[in-house]
Amino acid sequence: MTGPEMFSQYYPLMIEAVPFVLALLVAGLVAGVISGLFGVGGGAVIVPVLYQFFVVLKIDPAIVMQLAVGTSLGIIVPTSLRSFRAHLAHNAVDVSYLRKVALWVVLGVLAGSLVATVVSGRQLRALFAVVAFLMALNLLFGRRDFQLWAHLPPAPVLQFVAALIGFFSVLMGIGGGVFNNIFMTLSGRSIHRAVATSSGVGVLISIPGVIGFVWAGYGQPTLPDWSPGFVSLPGVLLVIPASIFAAPIGAGLAHRLSKKLLQKSFAVFLMIVSIRFFVSLL
Repeated sequence: MTGPEMFSQYYPLMIEAVPFVLALLVAGLVAGVISGLFGVGGGAVIVPVLYQFFVVLKIDPAIVMQLAVGTSLGIIVPTSLRSFRAHLAHNAVDVSYLRKVALWVVLGVLAGSLVATVVSGRQLRALFAVVAFLMALNLLFGRRDFQLWAHLPPAPVLQFVAALIGFFSVLMGIGGGVFNNIFMTLSGRSIHRAVATSSGVGVLISIPGVIGFVWAGYGQPTLPDWSPGFVSLPGVLLVIPASIFAAPIGAGLAHRLSKKLLQKSFAVFLMIVSIRFFVSLL
């Protein structure tokens, strides 16, 4: 096929994708601010937009969700690193906690990456919808002052929870910050300390997660061009500059503003995303 013929074939798709390219850029900015503000990777914002973007580009429906999740993790790597460095500069990260959970988070990520090779896109959408809905309910109605432990739980409990955080986060394409924030606040840590430390958990999840999704999708015949496994390099490169730019802004806000209104707004967004994914399963 000649160059003009290829261009004429893909031109309508390119035009249709323009609004979603703009949406990806906006999502990158929002994800960056959220990453710094809440210590989360921003995947809850990025995955739904990436999913619609790949649908418009007519990517194989069987792999669209896997590609959205893997690409989200690729975006979270530099975003989390930037957010982590910003929180370290404020001396707010619980480094001791990260040392205790690091290995177990990574083991959970590796297990989740293996599961991603056998679950369907429909099952991943269902998981994302259910967990996003539960996260939204917690942000809307959960008591901020409720604690299960005055300090971190015993090592077996801590390690098990850390592995679960890594496992479910990588399957959803998120940085694990929301899960980790909940766990740390239930364990007697302040929300500011939890947010700052969760940015480090995002690093622990996203780097092995990207490697796992590249491996899981390697050789998949219906992948789009420039996709090493279930990670779209064009998708990553579109969003990363905006998210890196915005992450320090969120980190600065996290140490100056009350989070109540922002938590409620983020919860409403998660609820809308969850309902949208539930509808797509019907």
